[in-house]
Amino acid sequence: MPPDAKEKAWPGPWEKHVEASHGLPAMYLQFFGLREPPFNVTPDPKFLHLSRQHEEALTHLRYGIEEKKGFIVLTGEVGCGKTTVCRLLLNELDHDRYDTALILNPRLGEEELLHAILSELGVKPQGKNRTHLINQLNKLLLERIAAGKRIVLIIDESQNLSFEVLEHLRLLSNLETDTQKLLQIILLGQPELKAKLQEKRLRQLRQRILVHCELHPLDRDEVRAYLQHRLSVAGANGRPRFTSWAIRRIHKHTGGVPRMINNLCDKALLSAYIRSSDEVSWFDVGRALRDITL
Repeated sequence: MPPDAKEKAWPGPWEKHVEASHGLPAMYLQFFGLREPPFNVTPDPKFLHLSRQHEEALTHLRYGIEEKKGFIVLTGEVGCGKTTVCRLLLNELDHDRYDTALILNPRLGEEELLHAILSELGVKPQGKNRTHLINQLNKLLLERIAAGKRIVLIIDESQNLSFEVLEHLRLLSNLETDTQKLLQIILLGQPELKAKLQEKRLRQLRQRILVHCELHPLDRDEVRAYLQHRLSVAGANGRPRFTSWAIRRIHKHTGGVPRMINNLCDKALLSAYIRSSDEVSWFDVGRALRDITL
């Protein structure tokens, strides 16, 4: 049993504090000396902790774009940081050299996808059917290429793309000049995407994927570094501090998935705040676990 497991210094029932927590953000941040909440679940690139595998994924994405590799695939479990890595990549790209289209809703038909790409590239779709839309896109891409631009299309949650749309994307990748592809396509998705791409009917698309990387959950040491990084970015100066037993419990119950870590740690910080403690303990993580469903 960890040494901090029997802490009971509570100023009233936990449930009442949880109910009142919506009014606590300013006090919560002031108590710990933080500029902003360290464990928001939104994919803010500045909070991205570049573990070894995140560094590798980012390097693969940069390489695939710079070397014009056509299709690039990044897979990983829900909450492992795919979208955040992607947003960091987008922030890095030189807007004088690159135009980007980010599709967040992949549940689209073929014509709807073309409409979304054109809109993301800043033009109004004018085609009456798929053929007209493809011609419009091809003309636009040629104009951008002639102006010295490269075009990157990123589709999130790509495991939800239908087989027909995936095949359509393969055909879009055929748009090219004598020297280069007109469109670099990055597919972000859960492990189901990797399995879907193994389907026989997608073998032609699979052959065009020259860069494929995968994100895995964090191990315990990476969880420790992850917590320290996010606290530091939020303005922490040595407090609050997560005990070793707290980190063990966080890793055990989240499996090292960053999004789940954020959810749990936010509640654990609230628990420590209510106790007026600078340390987030095994006990605080337990209290947080009772309040959320991982």
